[in-house]
Amino acid sequence: MIEIKAPGKLFVAGEYAVVEPGHPSILVAVDRCVTVRLEASEHEGRIFSDQYGRAPIIWRRNRNGVVVEHEERPLDHVLSAVSTMETLVAELGVAQRFSALSITSELDDASGRKFGLGSSAAVTTATIRALDEFYQLDLTRTQMLKLAILATIDVAPAASGGDLAASMFGGWLRYTSPDRARLREVRHREGVLAALRDPWAELGLERLSPPTSLRLLVGWTGEPASTTRLVDELQSRKWAETAHYTSFLAASRAAVDALTIGLNDEDPALVLGAVRSARATLAGLGRDAGVDIETAALAQLCDAAERLGGAAKSSGAGGGDCGIAFIGQSVSTAALEDDWSAHGIERLPLTVHPPTGLIDAAHSPWGPAEISRTDDDAVESIRSTYARAFAEQHDVLRGGTEHHA
Repeated sequence: MIEIKAPGKLFVAGEYAVVEPGHPSILVAVDRCVTVRLEASEHEGRIFSDQYGRAPIIWRRNRNGVVVEHEERPLDHVLSAVSTMETLVAELGVAQRFSALSITSELDDASGRKFGLGSSAAVTTATIRALDEFYQLDLTRTQMLKLAILATIDVAPAASGGDLAASMFGGWLRYTSPDRARLREVRHREGVLAALRDPWAELGLERLSPPTSLRLLVGWTGEPASTTRLVDELQSRKWAETAHYTSFLAASRAAVDALTIGLNDEDPALVLGAVRSARATLAGLGRDAGVDIETAALAQLCDAAERLGGAAKSSGAGGGDCGIAFIGQSVSTAALEDDWSAHGIERLPLTVHPPTGLIDAAHSPWGPAEISRTDDDAVESIRSTYARAFAEQHDVLRGGTEHHA
């Protein structure tokens, strides 16, 4: 039997902007996982999941690819991953076989409520990796990430793929998204193998150093949120066609660049300032686009961390789910946890999942549109340009801000 574990994720910065090809984000993988167990099957494929009852989903093949019995599709991401890999195997001329998948998840609580830790991404990457081993394709991690992205955008075309990258590579990661619309078109016109061999020019992957002088805490508001719904809501309002959008993208990139330097240079002040800037940028997005990103519960979560000299923000699409906070290692977390608990916010006992696998050199380090890590002038320019702005934002946040209810 093949067993694959894939971790969940948290967005640290760059949310919403990352859906634009080439725009950066920062994510961290967490130590809760989805587990996929795979073994050979005869005559049909089967998918078992602890989230969808005892009866398996049955799939077979016809001349058009993978088909699901009775057209029941509660596991769209898994089925898309299976279909993508089966198509690749056929295009490579490898003998096809049936398999049985069994899926269990740690990315929700005992009642089945999701924490917003990327369960769809984790199960997609685990399925891709399990089928790679099953068929002995010996794909690289980056190739498997690309296949996971192709599978995901067939189900959710607007998905950035950042959560897939965090699940595939673990640790702290800087990620820029490829042109998914173009890749989806290549796949449907020329096939999975042709899409896999595409240059993927905008895809960027880089490991980042973890902060050693700051502690990362995660709070769950108990308000489930739908990333797909929030992103679709934003795009349906055509806000991307306004002048505000260009300013938002620039501000998001600035915060991600500063956070990247702060992490790699172990500069806690720059990290905290960048997190505050990222929070302010998302607040501006919510205000200008009319999207409820920072809810009252998330605002309470963030403000409690600020009162202890830390910095915090929503993680992911917002609208509920999780918030993240950075506070100094020497600062007691008791007061923060008491404040969170008093407002119905649960601290999740998460740690960072260690880095796994190698990133193909073609997509790391930063792409040509990014500043170079060795360009000292560019680094110092970022420090000087944003230091005052971060300080001003900190003063505003500590003095109180207007939040969406």
